[in-house]
Amino acid sequence: MTTKKEKTSREKLREKKPKVLDKILAHEHEQIPRIQLQWRTGKGACNFSCQHCSVKDVGNNKELITLDDVRNLFQQADKIGISRMTISGGEPLLFDLDTLVEAINPKLYWIQLDTNGWLLTKNKAQHCKDIGIDVIAPSLDSLNFEEHDAFRNAKGSAERVIKAFDIIQELEIGTFVQTVVTRTRLYSEEFIEFLKYFNGRGIGVFVSFAKPVGSFAGHFEEMVTKDDILYFEKLEKEYNCFSHLTPGYGINLERNCVAGKNIIGCSTDGSILPCIYHYMSIGNIKEESFIDIYNRMRKLNIYNYNTCPMADKTAGFVEKYVAPLYGKELPVSYKELLTEGDFD
Repeated sequence: MTTKKEKTSREKLREKKPKVLDKILAHEHEQIPRIQLQWRTGKGACNFSCQHCSVKDVGNNKELITLDDVRNLFQQADKIGISRMTISGGEPLLFDLDTLVEAINPKLYWIQLDTNGWLLTKNKAQHCKDIGIDVIAPSLDSLNFEEHDAFRNAKGSAERVIKAFDIIQELEIGTFVQTVVTRTRLYSEEFIEFLKYFNGRGIGVFVSFAKPVGSFAGHFEEMVTKDDILYFEKLEKEYNCFSHLTPGYGINLERNCVAGKNIIGCSTDGSILPCIYHYMSIGNIKEESFIDIYNRMRKLNIYNYNTCPMADKTAGFVEKYVAPLYGKELPVSYKELLTEGDFD
């Protein structure tokens, strides 16, 4: 059943971006993914050096996609009903957002911008809103500012994030906070206070469970378990917090892995990733059509879990499909990792 909040959001979308709402309504009983565009990563594409960075080594040694590639990607995505996308990086506020958003076509997409918040000024936030960005989602990883700054290797960054939320709310731009949660943090008093603080400001909390990739590769000790995820589901009932496993957008879905179903990634080299944290390419938009790649991806059966297999150490997925990627140039083609039995 569509919630009152979702109905209000759809009414606003009808006024602002009617073509986006038309696509949502046409596919509201299907799992149609959003695309996370990792436009630029690596050196020069970010002003931080975060301890948990998951994309710093992905696609940087390969030919980068162009604006024409982006334009072609989202023209094809529109034809199959994709209506939502996220601009990620790196740090998107370092990018030429005008040309990038134009290539995506904001009339056809609900657009989220991920940011570390450091560079967000009132003028930049207003400009993002003016060019068609619907949501600005900064990241904060602790209310203990010293812990966050150390985690992000950027002194003063926590204070800037809080100021970024002040700006976003003043300009009435959609927002939520993104935060990384390890197993230890999940049960901490700090995390509960974190939820209370942002909920008190009317801001939802998106939780990304720690995954053993990128700078966190091999850190299996901080992965969650199925029981930990069940505990988080209890927190969802008390606080406005959610994860990739949380059903949303007014669609009644079972809690399951969203890879290839509710979110897919496009890395900076044009590789399509069924999971934005699993650096296995199912095809490259510079080499074949996105629609052909998408149809291949929909036949994958390796993500059929009722948990997040990238974060849940009890799932057994990491050992089979993630650890073999360690030490290789990323992303790795599915042809090197999968067999015919991994497709339906």
